[in-house]
Amino acid sequence: MKTIKDLNIGQSGRITSVGGEGALRQHILDMGLIPGVDISVIKYAPMGDPVELRVHGYELTLRLEDAAKIEVVPIDSIKEEKKVSIKEKKHPGLGEEDVFKPRKERKASEHQERLTFALVGNQNSGKTTLFNQLTGSSQHVGNFPGVTVDKKEGIIRGYSYAHITDLPGIYSLSPYSSEEIVSRNYVMSKPNAIINIVDAMNIERNLYLTMQLLEMDIPIVVALNMMDEVKNNGGYIDINTLEAELGVPVVPISAAKNEGVDELIKHAIHVAKYQEIPQRVDFCDKNDHNGAVHRCLHGVRHLIEDHAKSAHIPVRFAASKLIEGDKLIEEALQLDDNEKETIDHIVLQMEKERGLDKNASIADMRFGFIMKVCKKAVVKPHISKEHLRSESIDRILTGKYTAIPVFILIMMMVFYLTFNVIGAFFQDLLAKGVAHVSSLVDAWMISAHVNPVVHGLVIDGIFEGVGSVLSFLPIIVTLFFFLSLLEDSGYIARVAFVMDKLLRKMGLSGRSIVPMLIGFGCTVPAVMSTRTLPSERDRRMTILLTPFMSCSAKMPIYAFFASAFFKSYSAIVMAGLYLLGIIMAIIMSLVFKDTLFKGEAVPFVMELPNYRMPGVKNVAQLLWEKSKDFIQRAFTVIFMATVLIWFMKSFDIHFNMVQESHQSILSMISGWLVPVFAPLGLADWRIVTSLVSGFMAKESVVSTMQVLFSGMKIDSVLTTASAASLLVFSLLYTPCVAAIASIKRELGARWAIGVVLWQCVIAWVVSFVIYVIVNLI
Repeated sequence: MKTIKDLNIGQSGRITSVGGEGALRQHILDMGLIPGVDISVIKYAPMGDPVELRVHGYELTLRLEDAAKIEVVPIDSIKEEKKVSIKEKKHPGLGEEDVFKPRKERKASEHQERLTFALVGNQNSGKTTLFNQLTGSSQHVGNFPGVTVDKKEGIIRGYSYAHITDLPGIYSLSPYSSEEIVSRNYVMSKPNAIINIVDAMNIERNLYLTMQLLEMDIPIVVALNMMDEVKNNGGYIDINTLEAELGVPVVPISAAKNEGVDELIKHAIHVAKYQEIPQRVDFCDKNDHNGAVHRCLHGVRHLIEDHAKSAHIPVRFAASKLIEGDKLIEEALQLDDNEKETIDHIVLQMEKERGLDKNASIADMRFGFIMKVCKKAVVKPHISKEHLRSESIDRILTGKYTAIPVFILIMMMVFYLTFNVIGAFFQDLLAKGVAHVSSLVDAWMISAHVNPVVHGLVIDGIFEGVGSVLSFLPIIVTLFFFLSLLEDSGYIARVAFVMDKLLRKMGLSGRSIVPMLIGFGCTVPAVMSTRTLPSERDRRMTILLTPFMSCSAKMPIYAFFASAFFKSYSAIVMAGLYLLGIIMAIIMSLVFKDTLFKGEAVPFVMELPNYRMPGVKNVAQLLWEKSKDFIQRAFTVIFMATVLIWFMKSFDIHFNMVQESHQSILSMISGWLVPVFAPLGLADWRIVTSLVSGFMAKESVVSTMQVLFSGMKIDSVLTTASAASLLVFSLLYTPCVAAIASIKRELGARWAIGVVLWQCVIAWVVSFVIYVIVNLI
């Protein structure tokens, strides 16, 4: 018997059985890989693993070891279904008496003062875009699966009492990953209503989640997104028939164009206010396979009815999850041994009659219902222009011989344009502006005979410190601009596909490449983005490796010392620092893989979205948020650090102003640490002080030096070897307070303290080695 692994590129097969076990197998079934379904092999990753498949009209990736567990019968090709002629009907508006009770019979909900909504949908369905349209908020939209890593809240525009929560994108309510657990827990907490966004271009896959949501007995509105693309590609969906089959309102929309959103809001408010629960939650057919699944579901349902009521869990949902073997539901229902044994017998009988195991049987039942509904209500669109364009682009960006060279070239272009062209140009411009304003203020304060203490604070403290850091804002904004383009376009998802095999050798999944790439911008969002990783092991390991990536806050340090000591080779030195960080991450990953995190990386099952043009509004909003964040830090954390450093440099322990900084409080404190840094060639207390200040914010290392070395040249206390040592130490030592706080929030205090300690130790050892090597050269 052949498996998917045995198929060549372009070959098709019909699935006969799905092997494996546990949550991964359930996830694979939920993605549509069930017995009887036809799949096609699109391509293999450049390194030969994973493989990209087409199933139910969309693409997903699967590692070869998992593909080898899915048996198939090779077929010549997947026959395109004949187009069904469906007479177009006008969709009824709000308030018309279609499948719902007349308004006069309804009673308003008691929760009119505050209505809560959950926005739920598959990844890449346009969920966050819709959230922005519903709330008017500015939420960053990405095109990598799982960009919404935590729930986000807003108020529906025009309805101050309607609060909506944007939940992480999920494929089903089976708890495979952390984001699915977040979404399921929120849905089970019973919001007043659910807005379920469905990608109309991939309606079969998306309705799988809809069916599980309908079982929750919560008022729901289905937002059928991307209807403009369906129409433009020759497709049609009979909204009235779809509403009748699902038993809930269905509203055609285009979230990107803000079409149909107003009608969606009215329907959502209406069903929440009048608590109109779904009219259909039973999807099993009495005649399907002699009613084996039907009898099983209804038998379990009657058996657990009292337990489900006590646990406040919808009985139909509880029954289907129990049959699937969901341990969380089983614990919540508190069944006794006799009841568990009875359920096991019912399930075994169903498996015997159906000829499939329990998980595949339930998944097949759901997809079977979906296929029947789609046959009645959906004329499938042609393959979209976006998809054809994506296939053409992928021949180069994920090609066997071109993918990795192109990825390296793209990243080199990003760094070159950031540090040598666009970012550098605006950096010089801003630096000159800051210097000009500083000279004007200095001249005014001298002519006005301002108190020397105030004069020193403003010129030596604020302008020299904060001003010098502020000039690096263009570098950071430019870097985030390019990273945002790569993320929004869909390229980052391809990078994960291409790099998976390589990262697996490090004990990670290809998905880990995304937090690491974000780490080049800032460690804080990189740590938070690890929540998209379905494996706790991978998540922890990725968090510990992310600080080795050179965040943009270290740019001021690199640029300052590279231009001062390695002017002719500054670009090479800076590229070398990035490379060293990556090498150290690889080394540490190999250490972690065999010590703290033994075991295999999480399986790689991920959808590959079509390439899309990044939205100008989304990119501009992201850049504004990053700029605002940087400026806020420059005038809060960095400002306070600069003022504190200036004060400690200008006064002694008796609070007398000193003439020489070596008599200051700062000199005395830093002197205690000098012996630790002396072997690295960093025996000057001012250098030590600057590195200590970097714990608050890496940008403040340069600002502190500007304050402490005011009027002096840095090369008077540093050699080329010690400058190289300092650069390496700055690269590798503990991340800033904000990053440590993020790690603490994700992993706990012990791990956060551990990161601080071992990164400082690693930084000291590597810096010492570099210092010795450069001296020998």
